[in-house]
Amino acid sequence: MYLTQGLHRSLQADPDGIATIYKDRVRSYREHADRIARFAGALQKIGVQAGDRVAMLSMNTDRFAEYLLAVPWAGAAVNPVNIRWSPAEIAYSMTDSETHVLLIDDAFLPMVPLLRDKAPGLTTLIHCGDGPTPEGLLSYEDMVAGSGPVPDAYRSGDDLAGVYYTGGTTGFPKGVMLSHTNFVTSGLGTVASGELLKAGSTLLHAAPMFHLADLAAWCGLTILGGTHVMVPFFEPTSVFKAIEEHKPTDVLLVPTMIQVLVDHPDAGNYDLSSMERMLYGGSSISEGVLNRTKERFPGVRLTQAYGQTEAAPVITLLLPDDHVGDRMRSGGRPAPHCQVAILDLDGTEARPGDVGEICAKGAHVMQGYWNNPEASAEALRGGWLHTGDLGYMDAGGFVFVVDRLKDMIVTGGENVFSAEVENALSKHPAVASSAVIGVPDEKYGERVHAVVVLSPDHSATAEELAAHCKEHIAGYKVPRSFEFLEALPMSGAGKILKRNLRDSYAAAQN
Repeated sequence: MYLTQGLHRSLQADPDGIATIYKDRVRSYREHADRIARFAGALQKIGVQAGDRVAMLSMNTDRFAEYLLAVPWAGAAVNPVNIRWSPAEIAYSMTDSETHVLLIDDAFLPMVPLLRDKAPGLTTLIHCGDGPTPEGLLSYEDMVAGSGPVPDAYRSGDDLAGVYYTGGTTGFPKGVMLSHTNFVTSGLGTVASGELLKAGSTLLHAAPMFHLADLAAWCGLTILGGTHVMVPFFEPTSVFKAIEEHKPTDVLLVPTMIQVLVDHPDAGNYDLSSMERMLYGGSSISEGVLNRTKERFPGVRLTQAYGQTEAAPVITLLLPDDHVGDRMRSGGRPAPHCQVAILDLDGTEARPGDVGEICAKGAHVMQGYWNNPEASAEALRGGWLHTGDLGYMDAGGFVFVVDRLKDMIVTGGENVFSAEVENALSKHPAVASSAVIGVPDEKYGERVHAVVVLSPDHSATAEELAAHCKEHIAGYKVPRSFEFLEALPMSGAGKILKRNLRDSYAAAQN
């Protein structure tokens, strides 16, 4: 199995078919493959060797799609960079992964001096934006134009395909080592569900392409053959316009993005009828947002993917026909390529309905963490990937995620799962989004604390929200304190950074 396999197939089957669309640039598979082979040759000319890591710090673009294939074509491994990281965090990942080559677009050029200073191992920076190339950087387009195409290195199997750094929601990022088999297994297994992407589909990349969730969709469509449409970053109007103009059939979004789209006042002014399938994941989605999504996009078949970077990334899928009743709160059943078990702390499989740690097994599971054998051994102990998520499996094989293991709140001796409280809050019309954390409490050890973002033109007091929660959950689960913010801190992948909320709360108490 190898990442470039789908490109070879499309080049044979449909060389004049449209591979990528970005702004006014439209490229066929023939052009796409030629540019990939040329950039791979350029990388080899500057000294990139088999197994080397090549990083990219960029907004979504057609060049990102070329990078994802040109790097393995050259024999190296991709290392996409989180666009929301600070220069210090980016420099850490570059140094930790021993990355010497970085592609960087116009938006991040001001970081170059800091990156050179903090990551001295970065010997080559390649400008991949549309503006003029600054002094001291190589030009992506000049490299493509000045190099002849080289043969595919045909890296495959257990060869390293990418190092993806975790979002850091519970600690400092770790580099996840993923092989070609990992990527393709997850891509094939996801497509095998029969509900995600079809041959000839058009996929809109609105979620960040640096993130593995978007790469999963990219990988699936690359295997099948189809068209990739990119918008630089998620912005509602740009997404609406791209759907209306380019008629994509599929899109991957995180729940926070879906919420923005379905609640946008201009959503009804655009022709969104081309959309056939919407894959969502990256974090849980509340029932309130899910119901509004089904109202706004009545013809779209919704599929939820639960997973994590370490699983490349898909573990379970909640298929469209399963979005009914209590099953809507689940992450679905194990994906075709994945085995799932709910394990107790001693490694014993839990009974149906009992909460334990969600664990996964399959050819999609990571090789380990870069340069971190201790963390690798802990995560992969007993032959299972331990996700760090708490959940349970019902008698029908549906997996329900109840919380991050590190986010579970123990208050007065009772376990409270923050996702359950957040779901109750989401049912209040004034609540746009929320995050529930545990904070120190003299009486209870920990106290359930809710951080709430109110919807525009709505208001609610802490007392009103507490009373609302009591209608849906047990009294000990109801937040005992509330905090109202304009926005929640988010990672580049759209995940709420609860660690930041805990740190802010602690700082405010001092």
